[in-house]
Amino acid sequence: MSDISPDINTNKLLTALPDTERDAFLAACEPVELTFGNVLLQPGDAITHVYFPIDSFISLIAVIDGDNHLEVAMAGREGMFGISLVLGIEQEPLLALVQGAGAALRINADSFQRLLRESPVLHHRLQRYLYVVMSQLARTAACNHFHKIEPRLARWLLMTQDRAGTQHLQLTHEFLAMMLGVRRAGITLAATALQARGLIRYHRGEIRVLDREGLIEASCACYTKDRLLYSDMLPAW
Repeated sequence: MSDISPDINTNKLLTALPDTERDAFLAACEPVELTFGNVLLQPGDAITHVYFPIDSFISLIAVIDGDNHLEVAMAGREGMFGISLVLGIEQEPLLALVQGAGAALRINADSFQRLLRESPVLHHRLQRYLYVVMSQLARTAACNHFHKIEPRLARWLLMTQDRAGTQHLQLTHEFLAMMLGVRRAGITLAATALQARGLIRYHRGEIRVLDREGLIEASCACYTKDRLLYSDMLPAW
């Protein structure tokens, strides 16, 4: 357990819960620090804990044939990790990798499932969040198939910046290639093109977002549609 005291309202799913639900949640959770690169769960593992990121974020990665990896979702301050427990499914289908270090609130699986039964507002929000995740997974699959690397990279950088809360992202081409499921050479060409347009600056594993609005224009429409879906399903409480 960590001695940090993160603000529960930083996570959008937990913002402005009724007092009784808030108190029950805080009594059941513990603050933890997530370390970059840590694997929380492997595909097929039993979910022992649920995480609500505060200023950290988690990549959810599909593993194919043991060696091929593709990021299909992220969970940051807008969401949580362990959503399949809302359906009563205790097995994690994806690799959960800490992509952004920082604070999170952690609850063991049994306590979380009890909270769902006793917290109707939180349960309702998580059901709607589950719908958002399902829709985004489907959109990501289509995006990876139909869209070119450059707009996909722009989308991914925007998603990462949303969760990291900073213009400076520590990302190597090798890591980006793994996340997007493409060759390193493809990432190099796409990053070079975005840099030539003045949207990002890339140097020795660090990417700095220079023009966020321009990066949104360079991204495929999937990024904007994902944000609209979230705001429709989970408006400010």
